[in-house]
Amino acid sequence: MDKTAMLEVENLSCGYGKAEVIHGLSFRVREGERLCILGPNGCGKTTLLRALAGVISWQGSVEADGVSLRGLSPKQRAKKIALMSQFSQAAFDYTVYEAVMLGRYAHRHRTLFPAETAADREAVQDALRRTGVWELREKPVTKLSGGQMQRVFLARTFAQEPQIILLDEPANHLDLRCQAELLESLRDWTADRRRCMAGVFHDISLALAFADKVLLLEGGRKLACGPVEELDSRLLDRLYGMDVRRFMRRMYGRWE
Repeated sequence: MDKTAMLEVENLSCGYGKAEVIHGLSFRVREGERLCILGPNGCGKTTLLRALAGVISWQGSVEADGVSLRGLSPKQRAKKIALMSQFSQAAFDYTVYEAVMLGRYAHRHRTLFPAETAADREAVQDALRRTGVWELREKPVTKLSGGQMQRVFLARTFAQEPQIILLDEPANHLDLRCQAELLESLRDWTADRRRCMAGVFHDISLALAFADKVLLLEGGRKLACGPVEELDSRLLDRLYGMDVRRFMRRMYGRWE
């Protein structure tokens, strides 16, 4: 076992019913790393995140900071790993503060209506400020814009205090400034000791600017995995069926 690995996946297979989507996947994410998962629609990116988060069943081995995720209770797993889904929605008319406090469930005692602790309040307040929604803390989440809602769900994920965060399109619904602020807060979070992150980004330029490691998925299998600076652009061409570098030059060349 790699002692620097925060997330270690070996021979992972998963899917829905009899349809296997991920086939024998192996990779690792070390302490402080930000892994971006790239691939075309339908290649299994979100399915992989759902398996790692325990939302769907899987075969193989998954360890978080040296601890196998198999057999952990939901609360034990939530202290290790958190998933921020792109489909998060507000089901109740909570205030922003109350919605973020929900992230503390893994740290609460087994009572029906547990009282907030000082640690709960500190974690929630830090998360609200880190994501720029402190001023919205008393506002009902049903009154928020899509971008504000996305930041609230990120704050709830931070308040959960996991060691590993899984992100499914975290920059969705955010304008350019909010994207930059979001990615900066994620970098800061990952820099703390014994943390790492894995996320799905459809925007390749955003992914490569944010990540220090990339996992390429093709048909539910690993095409390549390694540092961003070692990424062979021909593999991206193969994944997306086009000259990706040429497209990026044409899109962004005007700023050079």
